[in-house]
Amino acid sequence: MHFDENEPQAVRDQRFAAERAQLRARRRSAPVDLRPARFGAGIVAVVLVLLGWFGRFAALGVVGGFFLLWFTVALVWVHADGDRGGHALRRAYRAVFGWAEGL
Repeated sequence: MHFDENEPQAVRDQRFAAERAQLRARRRSAPVDLRPARFGAGIVAVVLVLLGWFGRFAALGVVGGFFLLWFTVALVWVHADGDRGGHALRRAYRAVFGWAEGL
């Protein structure tokens, strides 16, 4: 977003709104790459299984609850952004477990 200090505020607000709408439409139509998210979900699943295996049920509840809360917040955020259906679920899944992309 380019900022021009001599531009009237109403024109600037209108231009920024159009740019945000264009970015939102591009984000909604873009395919979501789930490969890193699947890897991250796999790591979390292995950690949760190991915590359950070794009887660390309090840690299992904390870690599982953390990721459940994180996914819920991401899904609400994506829904508030105007995305619906399967694409919203994929975007939230990618937001929660996509951290494995750097591994």
